[in-house]
Amino acid sequence: MTVPATAIYFTAYDQLKAFLCGRALTSDLYAPMVAGALARLGTVTVISPLELMRTKLQAQHVSYRELGACVRTAVAQGGWRSLWLGWGPTALRDVPFSALYWFNYELVKSWLNGFRPKDQTSVGMSFVAGGISGTVAAVLTLPFDVVKTQRQVALGAMEAVRVNPLHVDSTWLLLRRIRAESGTKGLFAGFLPRIIKAAPSCAIMISTYEFGKSFFQRLNQDRLLGG
Repeated sequence: MTVPATAIYFTAYDQLKAFLCGRALTSDLYAPMVAGALARLGTVTVISPLELMRTKLQAQHVSYRELGACVRTAVAQGGWRSLWLGWGPTALRDVPFSALYWFNYELVKSWLNGFRPKDQTSVGMSFVAGGISGTVAAVLTLPFDVVKTQRQVALGAMEAVRVNPLHVDSTWLLLRRIRAESGTKGLFAGFLPRIIKAAPSCAIMISTYEFGKSFFQRLNQDRLLGG
């Protein structure tokens, strides 16, 4: 799931950002936010069935061989749309996260770079900017992550006892219910684990990506000059 998601996500982001800036459809300040949101929306839609399979593996402890039967049963009962169950909460968590992440990342990177050209961004700067941006985005979108987790756990428990839910509560209803039962702090349950996961993963991913991109750009330029 992670490999195709990352490939689709970063490729779509770079292409969308270049398109938005090239056509002057939005300012350079907000282009990363729009491109990040659209790239994540497309990625979530494509990867959602794999996300559902991963949840089944974790919640029901089924083997990969049994997973195929689970998927066929889900499709037989709820149609192909059942493979995108949980798409809404995932999109509500990941799309704002990506928009905030790329907006803050470009701002922090520009601040760290000062007057240096963009193509001279070091791996260390990308790492720091990615960590800071990931932390901010993770904190602000944590309530949606709580809702997504609770919904997946509930659905997994129902499937384990072979009970089909009569209806699925909306994300906003679940947010209000969590706040009524546990207060505002309930919406930010798991704060520390999410930060511990998001900050280093975002920092490692973006710094590795930036390094790989600059490496292959230099390699291609050398080949052109050499040819």
